[in-house]
Amino acid sequence: MPFYEKGQVRIHYEEAGSGFPLLIIPGGGLNSTIGYLSNGAPFNPMEEFKSQYRCISMDLRNAIGGQSSGPVEIDRPWDAYGDDQLGLMDHLGIDKFMVLGLCIGGPFIWNMLKRAPGRIVAAVPAQPSGYRPEMPQLFYHNNITGWAPQLCAKRPDISMEMCGKFLEKMYRSPADFVFTVTRDFVRSVKTPVLVLPDDTPPHPYAVAMETVMLAPNAQVSLYPWKDAKDRTRLAVRHVDTFLRANRP
Repeated sequence: MPFYEKGQVRIHYEEAGSGFPLLIIPGGGLNSTIGYLSNGAPFNPMEEFKSQYRCISMDLRNAIGGQSSGPVEIDRPWDAYGDDQLGLMDHLGIDKFMVLGLCIGGPFIWNMLKRAPGRIVAAVPAQPSGYRPEMPQLFYHNNITGWAPQLCAKRPDISMEMCGKFLEKMYRSPADFVFTVTRDFVRSVKTPVLVLPDDTPPHPYAVAMETVMLAPNAQVSLYPWKDAKDRTRLAVRHVDTFLRANRP
């Protein structure tokens, strides 16, 4: 099992296939792991696209059930994860790549587009996470009761107080939109983006569609697409067409 290490950070990753690089970010929130792709995702991008692309995926730092670990960076949660994602690409000698992200992968994609716009050739946020005003405490509550206690039980160097501050910074400041970027930033993004919207508590349809309307080179797939196999296949076919059209 390959690992990428930098300082105190150790990231477990996997690769499949060959061709232009496609970074795949699993869903599952802060428990995002490679295993989610085969055990929780609506479709498995590694299996779908390994015949055409060099598919790369990773366990999120400190995900329960994963093999990646590192510090809890209270003051920069999103950028700490971004360091791992971009750092892995550097480790593999990859400059430009495409990215497909499920769930929490949506905010991660927008953060990477902010930090490394010249490296992302095309992006696919699928069932992207976002802020839902009628459920303002959703992400904080889910993680402080689920992820945090399990992490602290494994890691005596991490306390519940640290996790609380980390989640406060991540999901409450600001508690808005896609968490990682502003609407003005999305308006400025020229990168081709294909959004696969969802509408569950952590994946608000309104936010997904707002990004589509704001980003000048965004398009949207059908909705709903997860509820029936034929619709899911159609959405995957749309992703395939989009990636083919935008890869160098």
